[in-house]
Amino acid sequence: MPFTARRSTVTTWVGGVPVGSSMPVVVQSMTNTDTADAVATATQVVALARAGSQLVRVTVNNEGAAAAVPEIAERVRDAGVIVPIVGDFHYNGHLLLARYPDCAATLAKYRINPGNVGGKRRDENFRTIVSIAVDHDKPVRIGVNWGSLDQDLLTTMMDENAHAANPLGAKEVYIEAMLASALRSAELAEEVGLGHDHIIISAKVSGVQDLVEVYRRLAARCDYPLHLGLTEAGMGTKGIVASTAGLSILLAEGIGDTIRVSLTPKPNGDRTEEVIVAQQILQSLELRSFAPQVTACPGCGRTTSTFFQHMAEDIQGYIRERMPSWRDERPGVEEMKVAVMGCVVNGPGESKHANIGISLPGTFEEPKAPVYIDGRLATTLRGDTIVSEFLGILEDYVSTHYTARALSSADASSATTTGSSSRMISPVKPISASRS
Repeated sequence: MPFTARRSTVTTWVGGVPVGSSMPVVVQSMTNTDTADAVATATQVVALARAGSQLVRVTVNNEGAAAAVPEIAERVRDAGVIVPIVGDFHYNGHLLLARYPDCAATLAKYRINPGNVGGKRRDENFRTIVSIAVDHDKPVRIGVNWGSLDQDLLTTMMDENAHAANPLGAKEVYIEAMLASALRSAELAEEVGLGHDHIIISAKVSGVQDLVEVYRRLAARCDYPLHLGLTEAGMGTKGIVASTAGLSILLAEGIGDTIRVSLTPKPNGDRTEEVIVAQQILQSLELRSFAPQVTACPGCGRTTSTFFQHMAEDIQGYIRERMPSWRDERPGVEEMKVAVMGCVVNGPGESKHANIGISLPGTFEEPKAPVYIDGRLATTLRGDTIVSEFLGILEDYVSTHYTARALSSADASSATTTGSSSRMISPVKPISASRS
């Protein structure tokens, strides 16, 4: 599929992060802690930010959560991380933002679902939230969801459709109701005083084909930045594949300015997985670079030895561990391509296409491993020290091919967490339960 030029949008600033077509696609995530637990929530915000989430959303569903937001932000800063924190509001957001002005001031953006902002007083409550956003100069994401659509609007549109000369199918009406809810809410927000460049829209569903259809129509009807993502992607492979399929189609068509991969984690699972998947989608599409790409062959009957798998895993792990330092010290290293191949069939050719590559001997092949640097054979490794020697060559390549960043004292003491070479991540500081 040929890539389409990025759909043109206004730029919306969320804290210090710009979202819009003139900027790189932004990766974001959301905590799953009890927001009222400031320590646990701040710890997860830090983890997500360090993994590369440029925006982190937290649920603000009750007074305890609203009261905790300023402390969460302070703890995150104390940990050496700067990341905009977004508040997710449903049902009672108008009350919480009004009662807790420090929460309203601390959050970098408010997320509102027009389908559940307060029953019959929906418009009034929506205006209250938007008015608070205007007072604090905060952007708003108008997030419409398939599962929590404005029922009054849907009923009206269903009734109108039933009496139409050529009625649409139920799914078509659902899609049109979602678009109408999002765009009417954006219009109402602007009437209240929210700037056109302070609005981001999402219209999430749980099916890939429905997602593509909804966003294609939405993209054609407005110039607001769009937040992409399946509303419930699912667990494990299913969630990763579904998210990749839907987001890749839209991103290839130039649609989408910020993304989230909403994976269901395993019990006590690593929440940062969804950030890594989102980054890999963008990197695989060559829209952004976050870390060196490692090409490794899948293995076959020629690579029956486990040495190949262990080496590929060791090299990938080493790069992951070194990236925080490399990113700070060596701008551009995230563009590097590394090949770890398992036999002589495709190994040398793939290695030549990488910045640095190694081709291991397959089963029953001569026990030697040629190393290619920028397409040329540089050396051949033998024996039990192949892995350590290759890692040494890799370190030398990074130090000689990527110019060291000159850090000022201000740079050294500051940190952000975008996951790109232009931002830095400072060393992790523990988040303690007590406050001085």
